[in-house]
Amino acid sequence: MSGIYIHIPFCKQACHYCDFHFSTSLKKKGELVAALMHEIAMRKTEMVSKPVETIYFGGGTPSLLTNAEIEAIIAAVYKNYTVAPNPEITLEANPDDLTPARILELKATPINRLSIGIQSFFAADLKLMNRAHNAQEASDCLTFATQHFDNISLDLIYGVPGASNAQWEANIDQALAFGVNHISSYALTVEPKTALASFIKKGVIENVDDEMAQQQFFILIDKLEAADFEHYELSNFGKSGYFSRNNSAYWQGKTYLGIGPSAHSFNGEQRSWNIKNNTKYIQAITEDRLPQEVETLSTTDKYNEYVMTGLRTIWGVSLERIRTDFGATFETYLLKQSDKHIKEQLLYIENEKLKVTKKGKFLSDGIASDLFKINI
Repeated sequence: MSGIYIHIPFCKQACHYCDFHFSTSLKKKGELVAALMHEIAMRKTEMVSKPVETIYFGGGTPSLLTNAEIEAIIAAVYKNYTVAPNPEITLEANPDDLTPARILELKATPINRLSIGIQSFFAADLKLMNRAHNAQEASDCLTFATQHFDNISLDLIYGVPGASNAQWEANIDQALAFGVNHISSYALTVEPKTALASFIKKGVIENVDDEMAQQQFFILIDKLEAADFEHYELSNFGKSGYFSRNNSAYWQGKTYLGIGPSAHSFNGEQRSWNIKNNTKYIQAITEDRLPQEVETLSTTDKYNEYVMTGLRTIWGVSLERIRTDFGATFETYLLKQSDKHIKEQLLYIENEKLKVTKKGKFLSDGIASDLFKINI
C-alpha cells in the first residue's frame, strides 16, 4: 500500500496555535495547483510497484480549492500512478467553507471522506484560537454534511486555557450527537514563533495547563470508548470500519509521497521534504527541479521511528519485527529500557507486542524517547 499527501498551503486567516506552512494570500493559487500537478507527474517513477490506496488533501485549507481544481489534481494522480479500486480520498475542510451548496458540490467529486476542522463548539475557544468559523457554522456544516457523506472525521482540541472539564465533556457530547464515525483530537500545543506563544508570553492568554490537558485526554478516551469508538492511535478514534486508512498507513510505517510545499515523503529507506516557500516551490517545479532535501535513514533511525510510531497505536511494537528487522541486540536493548516502564504500569507485553497502558498513553512520546537507541 502507498498513499499520496497533497499539501494545499492557503488559509483565510492564521490560527493562533498553528505552525504549519501556509499563506493567507490566494494570489498564487492557480500557479500552485499547476505546480502540484506537475510535481505529481515528475515523481511518477517513485511508486511504480505499489498501487495508491489513499489520496489526502491536507493543509492549510484544502476546502478553498474549487471543484475543478480538486478534480484536476485527482485526475493527475490517476494519469500518472496505478490507483487501487475504491481509494480513500480525503479532503480537509473548514466549517465556514462547508455551506450546503459547497457540500453538494464536493459530493459530486471523487472525494469520499471529509476531515472537518471543528476544534470546538464554543465561541470563546474559537476566538482564542482565531478560527475563521463560528460555533453556529460548526454545527450547521455537520448537520448537512452527515446527510451526504458517510465517512466524516472531525477534529477537536483539548487543553484550551479557560475551558473546564465540563465544557470539554459538552464538546465531545455535541460531536457524538452528529453520529460521525471518526474523531481526531489533539492537545493544544504552544509552538515557538506562533501568535499563541507570543500572547502567553505577554500574559494576554493564560498558559496551557498540562495537568488539565491530561484530565481532558482521559475524559476523551472514556467517553469515546463508551460510544463504541476504538482508540487506534494516540490522537485518533474510529468506529469499526472507519479507521483512517491514510493515518493508519503513516503510523504503520508504510510508504507515502508528499506533494506540494513543505510536504514530506517516505519510501522505507529515505525521508524527503519540499521547501517551505510557495514562490520558490512554484519556480523550481516549473523548471523541472524538485526543491527538496533528502535524509537516508540508518538502522538506528528506523528502529527509533518504529518504536515511536508503534507505541502510539493499538498495534504496538512487534518484538518479532524488532528481531527480524534489527537483530537480537536491538530487542535486548528495547526490553531492558522498557523494564522500568512495565514495572510502573506504563507499558505491557501482550502476544509479543509491546504496548502502552491506558495510564501511559498521555506519556507515550516521552516513553518512546526513553526506548530510543542513540549512536555514539
